[in-house]
Amino acid sequence: ERPTGLVLQRRPETVTVDGRVQAWVIGSGTDAATRSAEETAALRGILSGTVPVVVDAGALDLAVGAAAPRLVTPHGREHVALRTLLGLPAGDGGADAVRETAAALGAVVLLKGATTIVADPSGWTATVSAGTPWLATAGTGDVLAGVIGALTAASSGGDLGPVAATGAWLHGRAAVLAAGSRYGGRPITALDVAEALPRAVAEAITGS
Repeated sequence: ERPTGLVLQRRPETVTVDGRVQAWVIGSGTDAATRSAEETAALRGILSGTVPVVVDAGALDLAVGAAAPRLVTPHGREHVALRTLLGLPAGDGGADAVRETAAALGAVVLLKGATTIVADPSGWTATVSAGTPWLATAGTGDVLAGVIGALTAASSGGDLGPVAATGAWLHGRAAVLAAGSRYGGRPITALDVAEALPRAVAEAITGS
């Protein structure tokens, strides 16, 4: 109820009733260490379905062995923890390690960083620049998960690797627009990035 109320305070047009779901985003802003048994059961239910799931932060541990199409979005430390759960060595955080994680997990892996690396279980790989150093601020990873979730829902079952890479690029471009410059500009918040996304999408569509 509380997240719903907070969303509606800012965006009263948001539809929050139960209905058809094209994609899930789970785990953002949460900590597995404080997750309740009820929450764990609900998340496992989502991960046992057929709807694509973007798995972030506090739900990453549940992605291992899940049946749903998954796209996981760890940062460096979370990636090492995920590899440990998969029985893999820590790795160096490079493209080879991300490809190995994706193959072992059977899911798309997006490793967040100054250069984001995306890999799918087939070995397909892409790298995306973060756009601006101002993007390294609290909450921007949650915005990225939301962007990817929206694109996943709109992709009609398309390959999740390119969807993830597209989301990372749009997120970076929105950050540049919010900051006002690629290499300078002003410090930004996660909400600044979210509010710049419509312009980034419009640019991508129109090519200008």
